[in-house]
Amino acid sequence: MNLVISFFQKLGPEILSGTYEHIFLVFFAMVIATVLALSVGIYLTRCRWPKLVSVIMGIASSIQTIPSLALIAFIVVIFASLGLPTIGTVPALVALVLYALLPILRNTYTGIRQVDASIIEVATGMGMKPYQILLSVELPLSLPVIMAGIRISTVWTIGVATLCALIGAGGLGDLIIKGLRSIQPDYLLAGTLPAAALALVLDWILGLIEKWLTPEGLRVGT
Repeated sequence: MNLVISFFQKLGPEILSGTYEHIFLVFFAMVIATVLALSVGIYLTRCRWPKLVSVIMGIASSIQTIPSLALIAFIVVIFASLGLPTIGTVPALVALVLYALLPILRNTYTGIRQVDASIIEVATGMGMKPYQILLSVELPLSLPVIMAGIRISTVWTIGVATLCALIGAGGLGDLIIKGLRSIQPDYLLAGTLPAAALALVLDWILGLIEKWLTPEGLRVGT
């Protein structure tokens, strides 16, 4: 018990500060990635050029295959060549957004495409306009699949965000780096445990949001 008290007395303020910075990075990265991926995913379901769908999905998949640390370094190189700041929040957000795109984009496209065509025909026969069908039929029915992509991206982003401390973006990665450099286990625990807890808590919250937004009929079916 004394060890726990002394641990929080020593590192409590840094843990709180690092957690706040981590949540800030993850939140804004996920908001941007979700808006972009949903928009592009919806567009691709209406796209008449299959090759364009393949190209965009291929680009998103190729970004995902790049190791996270290499992607961050690549963003820094691009920013340096453009004369933009290479340290801080902006390059970190760009890297996190790129890394979070694929699961949301793929699940949005797959979820909407899997909606039964007969349901769309019924909605069309009732006089619903395309945007009404999208908002009232396709998105609600594909919501569980889309939310699964958002939850996967959120957990990944929390992990990748720890590496953004290497480019001065702050977060819990700062504590992990300090622990590795000084071989101090308490700093390592102060960075890794909150990051793991954050991933579990956000995944649980997103699961609750998914159940709340999912139509009751689908909720009973699942």
